[in-house]
Amino acid sequence: MLLALLLAALSGLFMALQGTLNSALSKAVGLLEASFIVQVVGSLTGLALLLAGLGQGSLLKFREAPWYTYLGGLLGIAIIYLVASSIAQAGVASATTAIIVGQVLTAAVIDWFGWFGVEQVPFSLWKGLGILLMAGGAWLLLSR
Repeated sequence: MLLALLLAALSGLFMALQGTLNSALSKAVGLLEASFIVQVVGSLTGLALLLAGLGQGSLLKFREAPWYTYLGGLLGIAIIYLVASSIAQAGVASATTAIIVGQVLTAAVIDWFGWFGVEQVPFSLWKGLGILLMAGGAWLLLSR
């Protein structure tokens, strides 16, 4: 479990870096253009990793996935666009803080209802308190 949490923290580090880099790219080429470039680079990187034999599944099983799982591609464009835009306007720390609060709140709702095939995890007073404390911390970080 500790390794999983460390990997999650590393992904958070990558997200802050990615948002900052995407914001810088968008200043050079435009927001939607940056979103497109980032998706192309990511797709080419994924293809190279698959061709190198690093995949663990089969692309031929794509029909077995529920239709809604393909919305991740659409969300990816929206995320890149919105993160780059918010970082440019609010700064890296403020935007990332708001992003994290939004992620945790959404994750708690998904867990609570067991949406998208995840195991249902009951919502508790402690989780609610944790989210409120996180939102309060975000407010403190965002206030000047």
